[in-house]
Amino acid sequence: MGLPLYPSARRRRRRAASASALPPMSDPIASLRLTYAHATLDEGDVAADPITQFRAWFEAARASQLREPNAMTLATATPDGVPSARIVLLKGVDERGFVFFTDYRSRKGAELEANPRAALVFHWAELERQVRVSGHVERVSRAESEAYFATRPLGSRVGAWASHQSSVIASRAELEQREAEVAARFPGPDVPLPPHWGGFRVSPEGVEFWQGRPSRLHDRLRYVHEGEGGWRVERLSP
Repeated sequence: MGLPLYPSARRRRRRAASASALPPMSDPIASLRLTYAHATLDEGDVAADPITQFRAWFEAARASQLREPNAMTLATATPDGVPSARIVLLKGVDERGFVFFTDYRSRKGAELEANPRAALVFHWAELERQVRVSGHVERVSRAESEAYFATRPLGSRVGAWASHQSSVIASRAELEQREAEVAARFPGPDVPLPPHWGGFRVSPEGVEFWQGRPSRLHDRLRYVHEGEGGWRVERLSP
């Protein structure tokens, strides 16, 4: 019979057992990597303002026939700093900023009302590019929301009335019942804009353009807003 283990010895055995359960460094996930060599990004090649530069990169993504090049990660946070992120679709961009639409009662809507700041990330993997945007957020006008809402497919307009986004529901059947009720309420093609639905605009204060490069020595150029419509371009270490 072996001698009883003292507490310190038991702890050492538990640590050893835990360490043996860790995946080896040859784990397939750890070994996933690519070498980036598609393009370069130089200060002399970029536009004077980030919106013009973004449009150029966005058109390159569209020309490459990427699926949903307007998909972007939207990161928000509560006033005490609890973050959340999700993928949404860019629906407009001009000198005022980047626009997307949503249910104002959703988690992102509530967080943006309480803490009107956000970050966006576009990732175009095939082009080895990212764009990061950070700035202040405000609702777009009711007229802008109505104009966009009218372009949505009929089913999407009905769905905006049927779904209270981010709220808990008992079942899929409950959601489909709401959809049927809304369709009966608005039997024609003219489904109006719900009062709880509309757009947000992220007005950029900083925009970073990232181009993958070999040896992880990526090109990173950041536009920093300096007021009066002016922008400063600075290079960041990768």
